[in-house]
Amino acid sequence: MHQLDTLRSTARPQDQDAVLERVRAEQTTEEWEAVYAIRSGVEGTIHQAVTAAGTRRTRYRGLRKTALTHVLTATAVNLLRLAAWWTGQPLAPTRTSHLAALDLAA
Repeated sequence: MHQLDTLRSTARPQDQDAVLERVRAEQTTEEWEAVYAIRSGVEGTIHQAVTAAGTRRTRYRGLRKTALTHVLTATAVNLLRLAAWWTGQPLAPTRTSHLAALDLAA
């Protein structure tokens, strides 16, 4: 009986499965890839701000100080990106997923 309960908890309802199939089909279109390219650039910028300046949490209380911190952090990230662009240094190496690494090993 325990295995049956496990199966029920991992199987998706039919309506959720249909939505998942529709979304996966949308991800193969050129329009979706163009939108995702923009998002991936933004995600990289956010990641750089978090790692370089620790912007997950603010150090100050109040909107004025927090807003000033955001402006200064954005300025710093822009300067880091400009320096990397001027020197021709890539911002981060292109990563290979674990699944792709397994495929390359085969």
